[in-house]
Amino acid sequence: MNQLFVILVLANFLRTIGIIVIIYFVLKFVGRLLFPIVVKKAVNNMQERQSQYYRQQQKPEGEVTIEKDRKDQTRTRNTEGEYVDFEEIE
Repeated sequence: MNQLFVILVLANFLRTIGIIVIIYFVLKFVGRLLFPIVVKKAVNNMQERQSQYYRQQQKPEGEVTIEKDRKDQTRTRNTEGEYVDFEEIE
């Protein structure tokens, strides 16, 4: 009876190891098939976003825009105020 129990445990253990090995190789095979497709799609999405960003940044010829640096605006607002040059009157 003891030997039968050991044989059954060993058989179940080997079956479990076999299933794990089969699943590993199936996932490895599927990964090799799907990984290039997923990477290609991601690269195409990134290229499309980059081209859209580039198209948005292009401005028609002759158009003038004034862009202020936001860092300078927040720095002057957070200090005690604007500097005013003055002269003393006697």
